[in-house]
Amino acid sequence: MKLQFSGHESFICKHLWLKKGYDFKGNFNEESAVIELGVGKNMVTSISYWLKAFGIIDADNKYTDLATYLFHDKKGVDPYIENIATVWLLHYSLNKTNKASIYNLFFNQFRKIRTEFTKEHLQNFIVRLLKDENQKSINENTIAADISVFLRNYLKPTSKETKVDIEEDFSSLMIDLDLISHFSSENVEGKFVDWYRVPSKIQYDLPDEIVLFTILENYPKAKSISFNELIIGNNSPGLVFCLNEEGLYAKIEKLASKYKGVIYTETAGVRELQIKSNIDKWEVLNGCY
Repeated sequence: MKLQFSGHESFICKHLWLKKGYDFKGNFNEESAVIELGVGKNMVTSISYWLKAFGIIDADNKYTDLATYLFHDKKGVDPYIENIATVWLLHYSLNKTNKASIYNLFFNQFRKIRTEFTKEHLQNFIVRLLKDENQKSINENTIAADISVFLRNYLKPTSKETKVDIEEDFSSLMIDLDLISHFSSENVEGKFVDWYRVPSKIQYDLPDEIVLFTILENYPKAKSISFNELIIGNNSPGLVFCLNEEGLYAKIEKLASKYKGVIYTETAGVRELQIKSNIDKWEVLNGCY
């Protein structure tokens, strides 16, 4: 899959954009989209991009099962994204869809290397990756802009930014997850540098059902999954949700007590999650709403 680092027009995904885009049901390339959506042309492009990035619209521009489940006028469980479970779910979908490449690369790969980093660290990682894959055209300005939007999607704004920027960034969909934090550190030249931290935590506000949904979706045919895979496997709850071992174990223990078909075993030092029966992932999600 070709890596993509543009398309958002430098706009973060605002809290109500996914619902607004779902309700639009029109052609984002038509001039009328500007009037019907009530935003500028660049924002129309950005809304269309984020709908695809979050898996609300598929490659054929059709609304997905996730879109209908969340945003349907009558049956949608959380159309205005008022439940933190929905934000966690959309965060997972953003990573799994991999339309916006930086999110999947960051949570699945970069975090294994660094949990504290600067923008330069992340940019160098992406550039090296593109060179390793022999990608001919590498626009470092585009990557830098993507990194800026990525961080603004997750970070609470700081007081040094303008009032307009703060109001803009507090409308971000993802900041309530508190996955990334900012701090400054003095370098050898005596200058303060912006650093970012993304630790693994227990994630108390991450619902158990969201964890099980992502396991069922990520490992659809698996009857047994090692605990290690659930910590460090691609798109695993450990990596995507920044869960530490204690947090993941606590989630799995609760799931095993709630669902008869979910069994956790430890035998001869081998920790394993077993799925003993067919479990409907959408029925699991209903437990959040």
